[in-house]
Amino acid sequence: MAKSIREIEKIWSNVEGVKKLSDRAVGVGPFGVGMDGLLTWIPWVGDVYTVGAGGWLMVQAVRAQATPGTLLKMAAYLASDTATAAVPFAGAVVDTLWPAHALAAGALQKDIEATHWVEEDEDEAKASGAHASHIEAGRQAGKTRVVYLGKG
Repeated sequence: MAKSIREIEKIWSNVEGVKKLSDRAVGVGPFGVGMDGLLTWIPWVGDVYTVGAGGWLMVQAVRAQATPGTLLKMAAYLASDTATAAVPFAGAVVDTLWPAHALAAGALQKDIEATHWVEEDEDEAKASGAHASHIEAGRQAGKTRVVYLGKG
């Protein structure tokens, strides 16, 4: 689990890098192709990349304490990407065009952006009365939830 806002920011940035590498290394207008789409044409190599990058994204989501809904959405995107490999040729075409890693990464980034991060212990914040001010600060900032990162 991330223990600081700096770690959360690093997760967001690293996820952005994988998003671009996987599904938009080369972009033309609204379309792009990345390593996921290119490697899918090489037997087993594409599958290893797809599963590896997807697994890494899920680990980052757990580290960032993503909501269960975000984890489920990410898993659905990534499972659909992996499942297309089962269909000869057409599966590779779909995998080339379907930006599952970008969609999963975007869902995680949106979750991170919607969160008010607090570098304190939740129990201590509640005991001291600071919890209410954290909730209010999150609301004022337009955040949908508050996550305590614990003692830094």
